[in-house]
Amino acid sequence: MSNLIQYERRLPHRLPPGEAIFLTFRLADTLPRQVVAQLHEEAALLTNRADITPEQLYAERKRYFGRFDRTLDSADFGPTWLRQPDIAALVVQSLHYFDGGRGYDLLSYCLMPNHLHMVVLLLPEAPPLIKTLQRLKSYTATQANKLLGRTGAFWQAESYDHVVRNGELERIISYVLENPVKAGLVDNWEQWPYSYMK
Repeated sequence: MSNLIQYERRLPHRLPPGEAIFLTFRLADTLPRQVVAQLHEEAALLTNRADITPEQLYAERKRYFGRFDRTLDSADFGPTWLRQPDIAALVVQSLHYFDGGRGYDLLSYCLMPNHLHMVVLLLPEAPPLIKTLQRLKSYTATQANKLLGRTGAFWQAESYDHVVRNGELERIISYVLENPVKAGLVDNWEQWPYSYMK
């Protein structure tokens, strides 16, 4: 991970400064292993296809993410600590702490019971986003575990990130804000206490 603008774990991560980035990260153990294995297998098959155009690949990746997100929205597997007000407040405060020169320009977010969506603009003068996310996840994990009286992994190590294409920012912010509506938690996104739009 010496190149912090582009790195890979299971998924490729490209985080260039000056771009808007859509991010999703989830609590550890919120998806059954067989579901994760199936989703990764589908992603690998998709990435290795030689006959797919960049536009088709983009559309397929959106469908892949949709399946992943619908499974998380059901929140029927694993912890749902983000629904606890003190844990949610800790994460919200931390998201805002890195807003501005400390990491990113925070455009929107939504905390769901077991995962988080956010849209940020990477500031050219800010540290690499991977470093900011490591600090954010490490701090919130440590503090949340103290509040919960537990030890162990709080966040899943791998995050999903996507550079927002020209003309898509409004649609993606809408997707983030509408997540609790889509999951049946509220009727209007403004009713959800853990949503934000700049």
